[in-house]
Amino acid sequence: MSSVTAEVQFAALQWRGRPLRLEYQWVGAQHTDADPAQPVIVFLHEGLGSLAMWKDFPARLCERLGLRGLVFSRYGYGRSTSKPAEERWPPSFMHEQAHDVLPMLFAVLGVQRPWLFGHSDGGSIALLHAARFDVAGLVVVAPHLFVEDVSIASIQKARDAYETTDLRQRLARYHDDPDSAFRGWNDVWLDPAFRRWNVEAELATIAAPVLAVQGADDEYGTLAQIERIRHALPKTRLCVIDECGHSPHRDQPALLMQHTADFIREVRR
Repeated sequence: MSSVTAEVQFAALQWRGRPLRLEYQWVGAQHTDADPAQPVIVFLHEGLGSLAMWKDFPARLCERLGLRGLVFSRYGYGRSTSKPAEERWPPSFMHEQAHDVLPMLFAVLGVQRPWLFGHSDGGSIALLHAARFDVAGLVVVAPHLFVEDVSIASIQKARDAYETTDLRQRLARYHDDPDSAFRGWNDVWLDPAFRRWNVEAELATIAAPVLAVQGADDEYGTLAQIERIRHALPKTRLCVIDECGHSPHRDQPALLMQHTADFIREVRR
């Protein structure tokens, strides 16, 4: 089966009475070669991520598995519609992405029963989506189920870095509006109302198989995050990667790819 990385395109959606343009890209198996019965792997980025920030990890994973992949930037990120400066995201922002925006995007692009590969906030969105909608399986990497002190401390450090270092300039390589991406994520996580955010009770309805991965040195959360997933869903497979921080696809890409490919192949047998 041949593979290809297609050009970046834009999906037009209507959300909350206004138009949204979300950038997306197909990677992996070509449309003409892919069996429509085979699932698509949808990649859901972190709270400061975007389509471009994944770099070649999605394409390499999909090529390894012979599957198609869909990579996109959520509202406020990358080259997708930016967040207005005065808009503050509510504590329910991940629920809105999982329950409202993601189904609309899937409908527009013809995605049915996908595999979800979510990192950080994207992992939380993947879990929330799978709790309501049918998916083939989930790989969640450094997901958040509840707010920890270590998370807030690291997010405060990120705010300080954004204001005093070249972090804004570095993010501008991947986002048309870096303030939209950073403030949308940082402001809601540091909102006192967000400290009560917890999605553990919503996991019980997930029927799909789950691989939960976390770096042993994750600076944004403890291993309690993925352990709570297995508490709610006892069949969850846990994977802790040593010498790895919050972003295994950057810190230990070969190991993450191996664990992910093995899990997906096993489920699909």
